[in-house]
Amino acid sequence: MPLSKMRSSGKPVAITLGEPAGIGPDLTLQAWFNRKKLGLPAFYVRGDVELLSQRAEKLELPVHFESCSPDQASDRFSHALPVVQTGPSLTDMPGEEDPAAAASVINSIEACVQDVFDGVAIGVVTNPINKAALYKAGFKHPGHTEFLGALAEEFWPGQPTKPVMMIAGPDLMVVPVTIHIPLSDVPQRLTEDLIVETAEIVSNDMTSRFGFKNPRLALCGLNPHAGENGALGTEDQNVIVPAVERLKAMGIAASGPHPADTMFHPEARLKYDCALGMYHDQVLVPAKTIGFDDSVNVTLGLPFIRTSPDHGTAYTLAGTGMARIESFCAAIRMAHALAHPETL
Repeated sequence: MPLSKMRSSGKPVAITLGEPAGIGPDLTLQAWFNRKKLGLPAFYVRGDVELLSQRAEKLELPVHFESCSPDQASDRFSHALPVVQTGPSLTDMPGEEDPAAAASVINSIEACVQDVFDGVAIGVVTNPINKAALYKAGFKHPGHTEFLGALAEEFWPGQPTKPVMMIAGPDLMVVPVTIHIPLSDVPQRLTEDLIVETAEIVSNDMTSRFGFKNPRLALCGLNPHAGENGALGTEDQNVIVPAVERLKAMGIAASGPHPADTMFHPEARLKYDCALGMYHDQVLVPAKTIGFDDSVNVTLGLPFIRTSPDHGTAYTLAGTGMARIESFCAAIRMAHALAHPETL
């Protein structure tokens, strides 16, 4: 995917604040500071210019800031980090969770989605959040993905919305069918309809957004050895096999269920374009092991573009200058590329 050099003209990418005490501010500041070397497209951040300024001082980064509106961001990007003030001023406390900042975190996400809806941004890149801190402030969603789905239904009423999490890297693309639920709940929540619905969204978005002509989807088995014909569990035969047959009848190049323990070595990965796991860690562990620094979290099934780095808040690295920016920069490039398919 030739995403190393991007133009900075046109509409910008909207960046959310993320957890203020985590590495989100570090990533945003370092990405802008290295924008020319990395060939990044124009972006702006919705957050607090005072907090970002304090973090820049800690990192000893000579970043110039300009408060502006989203439609001014592209013109300012070459000489300043554009900041759209969203929420009150915050005190920079790297590594120290502050429940009072939760409202600003949530408002930043909502406002960035609003910007895409209003046509002033091409997509949203979300900085990592601390869900536990947000829960204390009344956040009702299991995670980013589900919250973005709710916002899509609010801003685009009547348009089909089913958020699907994809981790996309240069060597592996994966999707978990069930996401942020306890492992003990997976067998009950995993249904034939859910598998078919998820795989259909994956196939459609890989075709329309990523440019695949007929994406090959490999479905993991739920149980060890894909159940060994029922000896190690019946879900593979009773749920996943019928789902695969339905997908094939729909013209989707689906296969499986495959034993998950043999799906991710280099030779096996040549046989499919995306692996669908039955639960979160089944596919996110190999995806992050193979491409932790350059994989991107992409939300499929939404009426807007959303990407994110594939890691968390990393409190211990906040304000130290040790945070790695590769995944964050890849997320910015990916958002821009998905908005400009000719670059894929």
